[in-house]
Amino acid sequence: MDTEDRGKLLFTGAVFAALALWPAVAGSYGLDLVGKIMVYAIFALSLELLVGTTGLVCFGQAAFFGIGAYAVPLLAPDADPASIAWLLPAAVLAAGLYALVVGALSLRTQGAYFIMVTLAFAQMAYYVVHDTPLGGGTDGIYLTAKPVLGSLIDLDRPLVMYGFTLGCLVAVFALLALVGRSRFGRALAGIKANEQRMRATGFSTYPYKLAAFTLSGAIAGLAGFLFAVKDGFVNPELMGWHLSGAVLIMIILGGLGHLRGALIGAFAFALLQEFFKSEAIFGGFAKHWHLGLGLTIIASVALLPKGLVGLPAQWRARLIGRPAATPVIAEAQDA
Repeated sequence: MDTEDRGKLLFTGAVFAALALWPAVAGSYGLDLVGKIMVYAIFALSLELLVGTTGLVCFGQAAFFGIGAYAVPLLAPDADPASIAWLLPAAVLAAGLYALVVGALSLRTQGAYFIMVTLAFAQMAYYVVHDTPLGGGTDGIYLTAKPVLGSLIDLDRPLVMYGFTLGCLVAVFALLALVGRSRFGRALAGIKANEQRMRATGFSTYPYKLAAFTLSGAIAGLAGFLFAVKDGFVNPELMGWHLSGAVLIMIILGGLGHLRGALIGAFAFALLQEFFKSEAIFGGFAKHWHLGLGLTIIASVALLPKGLVGLPAQWRARLIGRPAATPVIAEAQDA
């Protein structure tokens, strides 16, 4: 393991250790805020698998997130708490199956057409829950009893919910890290770099892309499950195109092509929202928080082309000067 890989591992471990220790110093608001951000981090990791690893820009990721969320109140009984043992897999499976159908059709297109087809499928799912009694219309659906796992896990308790969400985040991060190091992950990286060359070497790229799309949708469904259980309420806005855009901004802000970037981007985006919404800091201007957030994101993209994850390397380059010309030439040849 070289110095760079060791640094990445130490950084990731420090982040998860800080999240584990956070409940010891945080109040109820801080616990709720970081719990919500961890849900968004799982959601961002699901899209990172598509955009950062495979090179597929999907603008319908919110559909899988919303399906996972809606599965919770629709499948859970009204009176007694449902068991996590079957409700969680059911929500993930529902999102994964829809992703399989959407991917099987949309992956036959490329570029802007792929983006528009995924957006169209997401909007179809949105209008199903918005305009039919199935999803409760604009009023949404309330979860009457949060799921449990016997006497071991009761997600109605804030600390238990926080710990369960953190465990899911660690598991998803580890899974995607293993995927990235596997033969499957290397094939996805090859598809992102040059799909035509991958086909020329004998790879049938469609099954790989479909598997990645389905796995991405299933992980987004997991995030939706956690969101629904945490808030106890779902509405059609969970499938809106604006949420797909927000999670795309998260991974761009953090740095595409890095799992750490998805984590950093989710936290940065959510904390920037809270910052610009603060009336204690901005007073009456806080109601125009979208303007401040938008300007900050534009500045970040302009000044940090590799995202926040590339900031340390950018600082090192300014302090010790640019690297020699040879690595730059090699990088250009690889591109």
